[in-house]
Amino acid sequence: MLKKISLKDIANQVGVSTALVSYVLNNQKEGRISKEVAQRIRDTAKRLNYRTNQVAKSLKTNKTLTIGLIVADISNPFFSSLARIIEDEADKNNYTVIFGSSDENPDKSGKLIETLVNRQVDGLIIAPPQNSESQVNYLIEQDIPFVLIDRYFPAIETNYVAIDNYKAAYTATQHFIDIGRKRIGMITYESAIFNLNERARGYLSAIKENKIPFRTTWLKELRPNNTKLCIEKAINELLDGPQPVDALLFSSNIIAGWGLKYLNSIGIKVPDQLAVISFDESEALDLFYAPLTYIKQPLQEMGRAAIKILLETIGKSSKPVQLNMEAGLVIRESTAV
Repeated sequence: MLKKISLKDIANQVGVSTALVSYVLNNQKEGRISKEVAQRIRDTAKRLNYRTNQVAKSLKTNKTLTIGLIVADISNPFFSSLARIIEDEADKNNYTVIFGSSDENPDKSGKLIETLVNRQVDGLIIAPPQNSESQVNYLIEQDIPFVLIDRYFPAIETNYVAIDNYKAAYTATQHFIDIGRKRIGMITYESAIFNLNERARGYLSAIKENKIPFRTTWLKELRPNNTKLCIEKAINELLDGPQPVDALLFSSNIIAGWGLKYLNSIGIKVPDQLAVISFDESEALDLFYAPLTYIKQPLQEMGRAAIKILLETIGKSSKPVQLNMEAGLVIRESTAV
């Protein structure tokens, strides 16, 4: 095994003190050191392949310069894109991100939180699954810096970054009405997650405020298990009978992916027979013959805000910051008049 190079080894090579080497490599007090000596120290450290002892450094600064990120499903394009943005933004601030995926399972989320806390990350960014309120309260009680992202618990006062899901769904439903659609269905998940409930509430409010007679069968709330089969069944029910729905709002890109595939297989013409809107963009959805109108979440802004709030919290900012950002509606061929 190669010998691990220490600050003392560099000091002996250059002929200076160990303290002086430490100052230079940690960018401290360089105004008191000649540029020539500082450069010799850096060149020697590079030549000897010196690596900073992060454990020792973290003990001294009380920081590990790592952030834990727990998303619901890293295979979902929404979360993978968000994770990449957070990773890039953290890197700009000299932080490394450690990822975990809860798979919408509160038990797995709890284990990931415990693991990351034990690894002494400086803070956490979490997209919490339903029934994980106790985990959020634990972090508050232990004074562990964290930010919730994408979803949050209204009854718990803490940092979060999300969108105004109510307004986004309302806007999408209103767009259907503005282009002349009156029988508007929605497929979403049966869930206690606040953001999904807000999407359903926005959809229902738009229908009510436009005085459209609502049929309870238009709103399909599915259990997350057996999603493909449940989506197909829901679509069949929405299109059955003498007055099938003429517009359909998908509450997630996963539901939209399966839904569009099934609509194509049964020969439903979009938008002639059925106008369609989905939450979130996805490259896979762009392959559909009628490019999808979708609710665009401001991922860049969400990721940057989450990092900014977390770093401020790590720096002992105590007042919770709660951001509900506005999503945009990108209108394309699936809702063409």
